Amino acid sequence: MDSAYTIVVPDADVLARVCGTNDSNLKLIEEHLGVPVFTRGNELSVDRDDPEVQQKFRFIIDRIIDEIGDGRDGTEDMVASILNTGLHASFDESSITVPGAVRKVYPKTQNHADYVQALRRYDMVFCTGPAGSGKTYLAVAEALRLVLSHKKAGIVLTRPVVEAGESLGYLPGDLEQKINPYLRPLYDAMETILPRETVKKLSEAGVIEIAPLAYMRGRTLNERVIILDEAQNTTCEQMKMFLTRMGENSKVFVTGDVTQIDLPRHVQSGLIHAQHVLANIPEIAMVKMDAGDVVRNPLVKKIVQAYQDEQENN
Repeated sequence: MDSAYTIVVPDADVLARVCGTNDSNLKLIEEHLGVPVFTRGNELSVDRDDPEVQQKFRFIIDRIIDEIGDGRDGTEDMVASILNTGLHASFDESSITVPGAVRKVYPKTQNHADYVQALRRYDMVFCTGPAGSGKTYLAVAEALRLVLSHKKAGIVLTRPVVEAGESLGYLPGDLEQKINPYLRPLYDAMETILPRETVKKLSEAGVIEIAPLAYMRGRTLNERVIILDEAQNTTCEQMKMFLTRMGENSKVFVTGDVTQIDLPRHVQSGLIHAQHVLANIPEIAMVKMDAGDVVRNPLVKKIVQAYQDEQENN
């Protein structure tokens, strides 16, 4: 096979799951590509000197391995889903390679791919969607790529602190200990992309900074990627204050779920207000995810869809 294009899968268990029971997954891939897939030892190959076929083959195998790495079974249904929805050119173009990462980050739906493209093209991006739809994870991945490829100087992570009956002042510990529980989901996202020690070193060096929204007033953030998570829980005044912290050569990513607002009933969400006020500014991207973009446990997708259907029917 002089013209063979080969992918090495060093983990034998992962290779077996990629191939599927009785090579059922490989048969699906062969049908999709229109060429046979060969296995030898820990290698998978296609005997076709065609860059497009080779690129698709690489993308399919990488996506399957990525899904298995996320704890999903390498079933025929999963592979069929990848083949049916994941092979647009925009998906490959929208993959995120973070220097030093343990894995490449792939979009898993068309909305994900569009979102990554928006994160790259625009300096300010709003993304709304249900829990598990990838809005925060992809923003964090793109921020890490920009910083670790030396395009930005650092990342600032912030969230509004909304907790019934408590304020930061009454919580034990120093500032970082007080707000760490609120920022933990952002660290979790980073630690699925980079080794934990790397995240720790970046935090200790100040390259990754955590800051409660209330402490952002008066600052101007230059050369940074600034991520506001859980933005549905900002007030209109907090949102305006946050957005105007943006300095020279910075990017601002705002994420939130407008169905999970924890503000008092009479207080308008700053996220909903900002989407309305800023809708006609062409330099700002507005992206919306839905239940079809949920990438957690498949049961979560069904739960989100059920609530979404119930809301639409009322």
